[in-house]
Amino acid sequence: MLIYVCISSHGFGHAARQAAMLRELHALCPDWTLVISTMVDRCFLELVFRDLPVVLRPVQWDVGMLQADALGADPAATLKALQDLEDALPQRLDQEVAWISNQETPVLVIGDIPPVAAELAERLQAPLVWMGNFGWDDIYTPLGSAFEGWVRRAQECYQRGSLLLRCPFSLAMNWHLREISLTLVAAEPRSLPAAFEAELQKDSFPNVLVGFGGLGLGLEPSLFTRWPDHRFLLNRPRNPDLRKHLALINNVTLLPDDVRPLDVMPYCRRHLGKPGFSSFCEAMAADLGLHVVERQGFAEAETLMEGLRQHASHRILRREELESGCWGLDQPLQPPTHGRLASTGAIEAAKAVKRVAIDTVQRI
Repeated sequence: MLIYVCISSHGFGHAARQAAMLRELHALCPDWTLVISTMVDRCFLELVFRDLPVVLRPVQWDVGMLQADALGADPAATLKALQDLEDALPQRLDQEVAWISNQETPVLVIGDIPPVAAELAERLQAPLVWMGNFGWDDIYTPLGSAFEGWVRRAQECYQRGSLLLRCPFSLAMNWHLREISLTLVAAEPRSLPAAFEAELQKDSFPNVLVGFGGLGLGLEPSLFTRWPDHRFLLNRPRNPDLRKHLALINNVTLLPDDVRPLDVMPYCRRHLGKPGFSSFCEAMAADLGLHVVERQGFAEAETLMEGLRQHASHRILRREELESGCWGLDQPLQPPTHGRLASTGAIEAAKAVKRVAIDTVQRI
């Protein structure tokens, strides 16, 4: 059995939740071949899929929403990129159909959540499972008439499939498919290198994990010195000058390249970042307090913020508060209005994919 996963290249969260689900699927069906098809940064893929036998296929299936930075969208650039992608997709479909067919094994396609996954599945005569908390039709609809054609195209694709695995904090996704609602989708933390674990526990400073997704935000490094009684944990920035600058700040610790933010959450009290599906799931599963910066121009953000208010201890920041260092880390958190969510979504999704594969693929 070949499980071919089309993952959005829009951001890291889609790949992170698929890594959590596929790890559970591999445990259930260790002889199945898992294929990851995306243009998400390869270093990130190798980190989240580490120790999981996956085949990586570098293919861009969607555009999503191009962004100026972690908090700002760029609709005009998105429209141009959508047209460029449309011109390139026929060749990419031919290429991947040929590669998959040469594997000479039954196949199931998972879409998270590029619309063209529907065309790939139909070309292969394979069942299709969607997994996500929004579709690009939900994201493009508020952006006006220039996106109407892309909305219709996405809606038509999303209505073709065997099942929708609806993640928490979801938008409408009115696709008229059979659905299964999932709880939080999050992987388990890995153990830390002993020396790094000791560094995180060497004093009584509370650890604060800082994360703004793959784009980052470019916070002024001196802002961290406004909170000398807190230790801030950050991914290593790619910019060598910024990395060098951050390394000189006493209360900033850069994560080793082989450590995910998820892995240090058990050692943290709070998380400072933007609205993001996977970071919310992982932080809520670890029961962290979330300090979240409001985000404009992306429809998912409003639903994520409502989920934050309902299910996590939190503080909501304005962008100007973030950029001035007014992070409220010494202030009490707002309690959730509805209580915590379970964090069993990854195994729920894996079991559902297995059922579809056995009931559908193996009868073809």
